[in-house]
Amino acid sequence: MSIEIVKGDLTRQGDVEAIVNAANRSLLGGGGVDGAIHRAAGPELLAECRTLNGCATGEAKLTGAYRLPCRYVIHTVGPIWQGGGHGEAELLAKCYQSCIRLASEHGIPSVAFPSISTGAYRYPLEQAAAIAVGAVKDAMAQCAPELKVRFVLFDDRTYDAYRRALDSCRKD
Repeated sequence: MSIEIVKGDLTRQGDVEAIVNAANRSLLGGGGVDGAIHRAAGPELLAECRTLNGCATGEAKLTGAYRLPCRYVIHTVGPIWQGGGHGEAELLAKCYQSCIRLASEHGIPSVAFPSISTGAYRYPLEQAAAIAVGAVKDAMAQCAPELKVRFVLFDDRTYDAYRRALDSCRKD
């Protein structure tokens, strides 16, 4: 099982086949990771996303990557943090699981993830990192043991949280 943590720009990951977009339900672009991916991919991504009729929280949909250096974008919609008592953990785990399952179904050998829901959706970073790493590890064990996964994290704080989560997961 291959899980890697790096600090960097998700839109510049040319050595993976797919990147994951932390999208909103409309899939029509937004801020943060979503906006950066749409800007880098060009207007063709928005045109394809318009044909998908949005995406439910926890689900995932696949598009081409257009001007991005990878082949595909997997769009998933993370939960908005509401205090933790509204199924947020399950929905966040489902985001990662849905992306892994979609990659497996399409024969995608490598995927790069951002930290889903920890920006504008305000999911607590330490909790989100632990959920992300655990969900990816479990999903890979179930349906995609050969998949190469990379978490591409924008800043030191997020990188450190994911590094701790991965180290803790490896001890288990």
